[in-house]
Amino acid sequence: MVLKSAGWASGASVPICAHWCPMLPLRPFRGTGPVRMIQLWLLCFLLPALEESVTAQMPPTVQVPPIVRLPEDLAVGAVAFTVSAKSDDPDPLTYAVSGEDGSFFSVPSNTGEVLLAKPLDYETKNILFIDVFVSNSRYQVKSAVTVIVEDRNNNAPVFETTNLSANISERSQPDHPVDILRALTGLSPWVICPSLQTLPVGSVVFSVRAVDKDTGQAGSVEYFIEKVIPNSVENQHLFEILQNGSIILNGSLSYNNKSSFYQLQLKACDLGGLLGNETVVQCSQSIFLSFSVLDQPDLDPQFVRDIYSASVSEDAAVGTSVLVVEAVDSDKGVNDGVTYSISNSTRPGWFRIETEGGVGVIRVNDTLDREQLLEEDEEVHVQVTATEHQLNIYGQDAKASVWVTIRVTDVNDHKPEFYNCSLETCTFTPDEAQVNFSGWVEEHAATRIPIEGLTMVAYDPDKGNNGNFELSLMGSDAPAFSVAPMRAAGSADVQVLVRDSKMVDYEIKTVMVVQVVATDLMSQSSSVASVTIHLRDINDHWPTFPKSLYIFEVPEHCSTGFVVTDDTLATDPDTGEWGRITYSLRPGNGADLFKVNPENGTVTVRDGPKLDRESQAVYYLTLQATDGGDQFSTTILEIHLLDINDNAPEVTGSYNIFVQEVTGNVSVTIQAHDKDQPDTNNSLLVYSLLPGPYSHNFSLDPEKGILTNLGPLDRESIDPDLNGRIVLTVRVSDCGEPPLSTEVNVTVTVEDINDNQPIFNQSSYQFFVKEGDPGAWVGTVAAWDADQTDANNRISFSLGGTGANNFLLQGSSILADGWAKSQLRLPSDVSLDYEMQNFFSLTVTADNPGASGTEAVTKVSVSVNVVDVNDEPPTLVVASLRAISVAENGSQHGQVAEIRAQDVDTTAQLVIELMNVICTKAGVDVGSLCQAWFSVDANGSVSINQSEAIDFEVCDLVTLIVRAWDVNTDPGFEAYSDNGSLAINIEDVNDNAPYFLPEDKTFVIIPELVIPNQQVASVQARDEDSGDNAAIVFSLLRVDFVSKDGTITSFDNFFRISTSSEDGLFTGSIDLVTSLDSTLQGTYQVTVQAQDHTLDSVAHKTQITLNLFTVDQSYRVRLQFSTSREEVGTNIEDIKEALAQATRTSVYVVDIQDVTPKTRAQAISYMDAYFVFPNGTALTLDELRVMIRRDQDSLTQLLNLGLVVLGSQESEETGQQQLLSNVIIGLAVVLVLVILIMSVVLVCLRKSYNRKLRAMKAGKEARKTAVGAATSAPTIPGTNVYNAERANPMLDLPTKDLEYVSSSTDQDYVSLNSLDENSVDLEKDDQNTKEVPKPSPPELDPEPLTAVLAERKVGAKEQQKEVLAFSNAGLDTTDL
Repeated sequence: MVLKSAGWASGASVPICAHWCPMLPLRPFRGTGPVRMIQLWLLCFLLPALEESVTAQMPPTVQVPPIVRLPEDLAVGAVAFTVSAKSDDPDPLTYAVSGEDGSFFSVPSNTGEVLLAKPLDYETKNILFIDVFVSNSRYQVKSAVTVIVEDRNNNAPVFETTNLSANISERSQPDHPVDILRALTGLSPWVICPSLQTLPVGSVVFSVRAVDKDTGQAGSVEYFIEKVIPNSVENQHLFEILQNGSIILNGSLSYNNKSSFYQLQLKACDLGGLLGNETVVQCSQSIFLSFSVLDQPDLDPQFVRDIYSASVSEDAAVGTSVLVVEAVDSDKGVNDGVTYSISNSTRPGWFRIETEGGVGVIRVNDTLDREQLLEEDEEVHVQVTATEHQLNIYGQDAKASVWVTIRVTDVNDHKPEFYNCSLETCTFTPDEAQVNFSGWVEEHAATRIPIEGLTMVAYDPDKGNNGNFELSLMGSDAPAFSVAPMRAAGSADVQVLVRDSKMVDYEIKTVMVVQVVATDLMSQSSSVASVTIHLRDINDHWPTFPKSLYIFEVPEHCSTGFVVTDDTLATDPDTGEWGRITYSLRPGNGADLFKVNPENGTVTVRDGPKLDRESQAVYYLTLQATDGGDQFSTTILEIHLLDINDNAPEVTGSYNIFVQEVTGNVSVTIQAHDKDQPDTNNSLLVYSLLPGPYSHNFSLDPEKGILTNLGPLDRESIDPDLNGRIVLTVRVSDCGEPPLSTEVNVTVTVEDINDNQPIFNQSSYQFFVKEGDPGAWVGTVAAWDADQTDANNRISFSLGGTGANNFLLQGSSILADGWAKSQLRLPSDVSLDYEMQNFFSLTVTADNPGASGTEAVTKVSVSVNVVDVNDEPPTLVVASLRAISVAENGSQHGQVAEIRAQDVDTTAQLVIELMNVICTKAGVDVGSLCQAWFSVDANGSVSINQSEAIDFEVCDLVTLIVRAWDVNTDPGFEAYSDNGSLAINIEDVNDNAPYFLPEDKTFVIIPELVIPNQQVASVQARDEDSGDNAAIVFSLLRVDFVSKDGTITSFDNFFRISTSSEDGLFTGSIDLVTSLDSTLQGTYQVTVQAQDHTLDSVAHKTQITLNLFTVDQSYRVRLQFSTSREEVGTNIEDIKEALAQATRTSVYVVDIQDVTPKTRAQAISYMDAYFVFPNGTALTLDELRVMIRRDQDSLTQLLNLGLVVLGSQESEETGQQQLLSNVIIGLAVVLVLVILIMSVVLVCLRKSYNRKLRAMKAGKEARKTAVGAATSAPTIPGTNVYNAERANPMLDLPTKDLEYVSSSTDQDYVSLNSLDENSVDLEKDDQNTKEVPKPSPPELDPEPLTAVLAERKVGAKEQQKEVLAFSNAGLDTTDL
């Protein structure tokens, strides 16, 4: 029997006999009953004393974990685990390691730290078996330790094959029997079998496999396509790799239109795992998968050019090469040959095509004539067909056609000719060709009047410059006409126009002939056509007299028939009746005294005696000339009658007159008479005043001779040297021929009075003076008094009028001959301002005081114009700077505003200048983004410069800083206005889609924490538009749950989203609608859509998918504190901050409660929480312990906040508590074992004693029975209850000789088989016995039963049986 201490390590066992006296034999006790009992009772009394002496020789107590878990990335030399051992032996303990995998570890002999000796590898061996030995001077304790190697993410995925390539047909045939090939190659049938149809999207084109030796999540592999070459946007999504390594096609392939080769850079990564106490994702080296796209003959050939055209001269020889066409096989990977043919032509036979060196050469096949192609635009259209040599995949000819345009160019092989037709109807046939034409025109037709009846067309069938010709006229009559047009191309209507209407005169020529010459400008060949022009006469002349007035003299009383004139003839150049003239006198005074010859126009006196000069001195006659067309003209005949004069007039008396000026009048009659016959011209006197200096002041009656003054006489008008005397000469004449006259002098003396006012030398004065010039001289005024005496001509000046106080009259002086002058100037302290008053109207008064006390005053207006000096700066008109609005994105163009300026200066020339452009967005300056959007012209026009560039989202207010500049400002004065600003508000147009703001946080759902209507995530979005255009509404499009095994499940009505906004930032709050299943492990993928407001029926949308990671209850961690729940709640933020700093996670607190019941633990309260990483993963309790212990600062802070236990309290006993508990439990177990052992010993002694009593009785019976004479009996006392079926084979005795022995104790029912306590076990079944009465005590030695059995006699039947003999110590009856 072995006793094991419950507090010792496995394998530390001590035999029970080691607790007893070493003097006792290590065998079952022997001896008689009383002696044996004494020994046992002595042992019981001495046990406590013996136990104390035995303890000093016990083996060492060893504490070593039976199972140790080590990460495979544990560094060599690091402590794997520690063996704790103690011993009362003063000698030191020694340590050793051995066993099957002992080479992996080492332990210093004097310490219990087991060190890692060589690297661990989970993939090579994940369970190690070692033995740890602890020895003192007498004992060695062996402990078996199982080391479980934990996997770490120290292996990166490795592709099974790194050199990958495959061919993919651009077309494929579905349902092709390619199963065998697919099984052999592992490729998709779309890769193996190219045929007729486009490779479907979603086809698996290749499969790769990467293996990661790690386990769990670190051994799970996901695949990525890092790059696709060619690297285009379209190609980046052409292929997709699934999580099983299958590469599928997401788009169509085309060898010719896209790419014939693709290279995919692939990478495999595991899902991450711990390595060096950090979560690490291991990725493989990138490999490259090359796809070659196989081309199929599925495309027709294609001409290298879409349009072919050429030109060839119409005189080109047969066989001349015209054009080369080329077509290539569109299937670049096949590149089949091509044959060319002409399949259609608008002029069959003119051209042929030959295939030469892969191209088609079009050659001339027949004679060409461009003139046959005039109605076909001089072009021949040839359809060329290119056919590939091989049939296409459809079993048909692969061919393509193209129309070739061949223009037949002209050769100058024609000269221009004339045709008698109009251009619209002319067919230019030989019958219409003509060289003689005719027409007519009226004489003196106006310039550029065409010849009527002339139908002429000039035509040259050649093309281009070859068809250009010029027209000209020849002949003697050519100067009178012109031809139109002078130049023509191809054809033209020819007109002969009147050039000089004077030369077209019927009276000169009735028929005129010109030659029209058409000359080819290139070849100079020409054609001539004669044009006969017939002139029509018109009555274009009327009779004309050489003079309009004829004057004739006829002596009075001449004879009848006296010829007044015979040369007053009229002329008419017209011919015929139009040129015949007749003469006549129109009725009038004297028409009866004269007559005219109607044929020759001679005028004679009809009645001479009636011509009397005294009766009528002059006759006026009207002579008319009329032609055959009743056109006429007239002339005037003035006929004077002649008289004789021979006497001159006579004057009587002398004439001297004195008169006072102004008031005095002259009236005197000149007496004269003529001796010629009275009442005739010769006796008629005429008085006349001969011209003199002052004769214009007087009037003389020519008939009566009365001399008077025409007005008041003015002394001042007379030359002062004459002292007022005027001498006039009067002539008296008769009216005879020649007239006779007589002259006489008349003297008039004029006396002076003060009758004249001063007279300024100007009727008004206009002076100019510059503004801003104090004391400036303005001008000089001067006045004159005509009075010729000093007493009457003195003058003084005075100044009046509005603003006269700004001026001074200085330096008045009296000059000679009644003149005086004065200077007008500004005071020295006064200057004028044009802008305040630019004009002054002054009055200067000239005062002439007379000698008699009278005063003569004259005023004159003086205009003083202030000359503007450009000294004032311009100003901007405020009304023109009012803010305007302009819509963005090209909505408006042209002028949008006009800036106006004004300047009070008259010479101002204003220019508007743009000084600066301020671009702001929401009141913030955004730099020069809008500098070029608007322009300002010098006249102030504000125009949109870049309408398309105007963008509300980058700038919503453009401020134009402008100023006005007066370019004529005088030097020294300010020329610029103050700066003004024109605000241009940019109006928003809904041109921007909403966009989501990037989120730097991870959304984690802890199902046991979240409740319905609680926010679990949020998104934020903006729209760069403004107002209603920027309003955003969020909606949920889809919710999928992706479990950790990759299964995707769609959920409806689990979440809802609400929209809110603040300062243009729109937030979508995603709330939970219903409770979530806390057992699900994975990620909710929520697709959110943001849509802006619809104003113009155009709504912009954008989407984003959020990952909401779930954390199940397996990651719930409990932290216990030595403070109360309330205090923990108060310090919760500090606790979370310390935990977050140590773990770099987000801390989600589930609950804070008091520990119930509060037992011996230090903890008073606990807090349940989750520790979640940004990627959605969470910390376990073990990982949390590692990370907190690593951050000593956070650990110190947490301890100060009351943290005592990480995990449940029952599993987190301190070392001292656990040691105390182990000691108490060990002592209790030892006490129980002692009591148990003593009870067992007493029971065993009693049992042995009863058994021996039964054996003694059995011995007595055996002596009475012969060997082999056993009889059947119901029982065998002392051994087994039954006979042969269950009897002890050791006692082959008749059962009838053995009595039934009953037992007075319950132990008698227990099997008394001798095999219970020794090594012989012939029957494994338990044997039950009945109670037998106790036998009387036998004698001592020899052992009774042995002796009896030895003395038995062997019967005859038993002699041949094998003798079986056993020594059963359990049946030793010696003690009895």
